[in-house]
Order: sequence, then structure tokens, then C-alpha cells
Amino acid sequence: MNAIVAKNLEKTYKVYQKKEGVFASLKGLWKRDYKTVHAVSDVSFSIEQGEIVAFLGPNGAGKTTTLKLLSGLIFPSAGEATVLGHVPWKRENEYRRRFSLVMGQKNQLWWDLPAQESFRLHKEIYRIDPQQYTRRIDELTSLLEVRHLIGQPVRELSLGERMRMELIAALLHKPDVLLLDEPTIGLDVVSQRRVQEFLKYYQVKQKTTVVLTSHYMKDVEALCKRAIIINQGSIKHDGPLSDILDKFSNYKIMDVQFDGDDMPPDFSQWGEVIEKEAPHVKLKVPRNKIPEILSSLLSKYRILDVGVQERPLEEVISEVFTEQKNDMAQSHDRKSMLKSTTD
Repeated sequence: MNAIVAKNLEKTYKVYQKKEGVFASLKGLWKRDYKTVHAVSDVSFSIEQGEIVAFLGPNGAGKTTTLKLLSGLIFPSAGEATVLGHVPWKRENEYRRRFSLVMGQKNQLWWDLPAQESFRLHKEIYRIDPQQYTRRIDELTSLLEVRHLIGQPVRELSLGERMRMELIAALLHKPDVLLLDEPTIGLDVVSQRRVQEFLKYYQVKQKTTVVLTSHYMKDVEALCKRAIIINQGSIKHDGPLSDILDKFSNYKIMDVQFDGDDMPPDFSQWGEVIEKEAPHVKLKVPRNKIPEILSSLLSKYRILDVGVQERPLEEVISEVFTEQKNDMAQSHDRKSMLKSTTD
């Protein structure tokens, strides 16, 4: 059964284009030029109950806008969506009790008060039974290792501690859907790991439906089996995380250990050298030519060990975004040249 369904979602904004100069500023008082920005364009997907899905894309791709649409914070320009059978932007109380939105760059806790005071406020807002509230606080603070900090003002907490408190506030009412927008942004490695481990454990135990946006591929690889890639407001990939490498990466990494100094002086005929320190060499090789390259090396040199690995997921996705950005820029240049020619 699907917890989230989005069909042809769109969100556009009109952005004022201010030109330089005093005359242009005065002219703008009477006539303004606007540019239409497509934050989300014809986005469709569905997410099953209890599934955890990564929502990936570069800055400005439309990830946060999509989460805001699903949480009902903003209205779409077109399209439709349902979350747990509710239309998010109707903002029904029944729906608002069943989801949580955590944004890594936004605070929901009172800055000058201890976190426990914000937790008590959430208890009243969501009408949580006192005994259930006590059990939830004990469980969540224990799992996130912050029981001793809930009486300390939020402003005195480290970024990692504050983020864990934000998660507790979001989970107190046991939401069925959890929307996480960059939950580990700015955190150190230790804090990132703690948040990852907690989310993995909690999601499996509670069967919560989770949509996660993150620029840290370690978060994605640790938590998600499925990924939706969005760029320029449109979905570019929706499927298993492992398929991203097969779909977008044409290369693999070959790690070869030669026997002593018996290694070729030049590797250009086999692949691109990434790292070389005799008797080891790392090559970037076309994935469809690996058997051929191995056969050629083994027939000419003594090799003690060889390993073939996929390229890091973060590197592949970054490359995809860069290529698409370059394609957009080239398309824009061609349109500009055509327009100038016709003018």
C-alpha cells in the first residue's frame, strides 16, 4: 500500500529581475520584469508504507520544495498528491498528527529554553498520553544518548546534540511519515554516524515511511535502498540505489598489484591512472572492457593480485549533475545564438 503518491506535481515562482543602475531602478517602480522559475516540474512518484527513500539532487534541484509540498507548507501550481490518504495542502489536523518534517537548517525547539520544555509543548499540541510521553522520552533520549542534556538550554548544545533533540521532538507523537531535509548537514563524522544508526534502527522498528534528502552519500548508502534523483525540478532516476552505478557510470576502478618491478611504464592503452605507487596501480577502466584488459595484462606481466570496484556513488552522482548542467548551458547558448541570428 502506498503511503505517498505524487502525480504531475509542479511549483513555479515569479522572480523579480532587478537591473543595475539608478534609471533601471526608477523604471522598476512602474514596470517590473519577472522570470518564471520552475522549482518542481511534472514530478510523479509513489512510496510504499514503511519504505525509506533517498531524494537526491544538487542545490536548487527542487528537493526541499517537494518536501514542503508533501508537508502542506506550500501549495502546488499544478498536479496532485496524497500522503496517508490526505491532501497535504488541505492541512487537516488528522494529517498533521501523522507526519513530521525535520529540516537540518531550521529549528523547531525554543532557543533559550531547555529541550524538555519544547518536548512538553509538543506533548500538549499532539495530546500525547502522559505515560506514553514518559516512555517515549526515555526511549528516544536513551537511543540518541542525550538523556543528560534535556535540561540544558538549546543554545548551549552542540550542533550534533541539537540535531538529536530535533529528531526527538519530531518523533514524540510517533508519526507514520517522516520527511527529513538534510538532517546531518554540518555535523561531524561521529554525530552523523549516531544519527544514521538511530534512524536505521528506528525505521526498522516502527516501520515509518521516510523520505530523506542529503548531500552526504554516507547517509544515503547507510539508510536507503531506493533513490529518486531530481535535477532542474524534474525526476531523472527512480529505482534501486545500486542501479545508479549501472545506469550512469561507464567505468570501474581496477586495483592491480604487480610482481616487483615487472609493470608497464605506460598504462594509457588500458585505462586512466588514478593512483600509482609501484608495485600497485589504480586504473579507471571502461566497465565493458574489464575482461579484455585483465586478459591483456595477465598475458604480458606477472600479477600477484587484482581487484575491481565500483566508483564511489558520490562521485558518480556528482558527475551526472555536472553533465546535465553542462547540457542545459549548451542548450541555452544555442537558443541565444539562434535568437540573435534571427533578430
